[in-house]
Amino acid sequence: MKFYTAIAALAAAGSAKEIPRDAKRHAELYESGVMHEKIMAAKAAQLSHDEEMGLMGINEAAVFGPSYAELGFAQCKDGYAVPIRGDTVNRFKCNNMNMHHFLSHERLGSATGLGSSSWGWISDDGREFAIIAQGDGAAFAEITTAGQLRYLGRLPQTTGVAPSRWRELRTMDNYLVVGSEEPGHGVQFFDLKKILDIDYKQGPKTFSPDTDLTDFWNDLPLGRVHNVVTNPETKFAYTVGAQPRNDTVCRSGINMLDMSDPSNVVSPGCAHQDGYVHDAQCLIYRGPHQKYLGREICYGYNEDALTIYDLSDKAFPEVISITSYEGASYTHQGWVLNSDYQEYLIMDDELDEQEKRGPASNGRPTTFVWDIRNLERPKQTGYYQGPRTVIDHNQYVYGKYAYQSNYGAGISVLDISSIPSDPTGRGVKEVAAFDIYPDDDALEGGGTVSFVGSWSSWAGFPSGFILINTIEKGAWVVKVQKELA
Repeated sequence: MKFYTAIAALAAAGSAKEIPRDAKRHAELYESGVMHEKIMAAKAAQLSHDEEMGLMGINEAAVFGPSYAELGFAQCKDGYAVPIRGDTVNRFKCNNMNMHHFLSHERLGSATGLGSSSWGWISDDGREFAIIAQGDGAAFAEITTAGQLRYLGRLPQTTGVAPSRWRELRTMDNYLVVGSEEPGHGVQFFDLKKILDIDYKQGPKTFSPDTDLTDFWNDLPLGRVHNVVTNPETKFAYTVGAQPRNDTVCRSGINMLDMSDPSNVVSPGCAHQDGYVHDAQCLIYRGPHQKYLGREICYGYNEDALTIYDLSDKAFPEVISITSYEGASYTHQGWVLNSDYQEYLIMDDELDEQEKRGPASNGRPTTFVWDIRNLERPKQTGYYQGPRTVIDHNQYVYGKYAYQSNYGAGISVLDISSIPSDPTGRGVKEVAAFDIYPDDDALEGGGTVSFVGSWSSWAGFPSGFILINTIEKGAWVVKVQKELA
């Protein structure tokens, strides 16, 4: 079987499932924080191992060799992209996707490396910018018409706060919102228009986290959050996964931040009802469930369940439903297929491959399909499995395609257009992919069920370029070879 032949998992016909949360398991492993601590410890252990082995991108000589610190264009041909002819180390498995550029975290201004989240921003005049989360801040790079990363500068982490592997960022119009797991970091609000006038020929600019922010919010017990979410339509940002879990006010739920005045961000409250929220997507509802038309609905990924919230009334947020699924291990992140209709969503579980639970017991990345046409009774209707041994991570939908980060296997582009007519997942297929982590290619299954490689990607650029941020090495720009319909 070819490396990039997509494998659609065959869910039994008519197997839509409404699975209640296992109350005992939830109390023991999730509400207690045991499972969250387990996954954080596993990532920390992997990081320590990689540092000991000299695999982090800050040590360019160990990873690529001194002359290979920057890699340029490479066409995907015969299943591989090879930026330097004859190079036997930097050969990247690919399918219908070319490599355009790679810069290490060091060359992107970081003193510590440790890549995590990523996002993009398009200025009013159409310029495209990559925002690359790192252990010690966020790097800004313009993507040129040739797909090159032009490093412009950075916003460091909050003054006095230690670097952190966990840094998440999103945009709200022309503002950047940055949160971190590091205690005391709080949430940074930065006007991205500040990067427009940087002359890269004069060298990169380092902004001050003390004087260059539009605002800073830190009304949290420990000043730390796991993730940040934005809804530009309502001008609200949300923090999720704040610590500690035993906080009696928000319980690590969804904290609401009103950004209608970005220079004076205020919180009208939080949705604490289902405790810890790991990630979320918040939208104005235009789906088929008439009762909720026009309301602000948030899809929460809450460790062992999909929890759907109505946050229309910020003073009195409500939980609409809490639903688990087969093999639930660590509900991580998801995205609706169509923000206008909101009939289906896809979701990943970050631990089921390692825990060998449910469909992912074979070590294949498993994307769960949900029918959300009834917000009060969502159903998991099927799933898709990728062809490699790997852990699936963040995924975002543009048009009829999902762009999914697959840790050690890089990025996988999935055609999900079949889901509305066949929600079992049978028709989902991989149409492009790029493996940024050749280190595990020789292993059985073409990869490893480990927290290595790609954390996130962003495919919202009109040019078609895709940003990939990696934990160990740096940031990549790739592009699909054959234009997707």
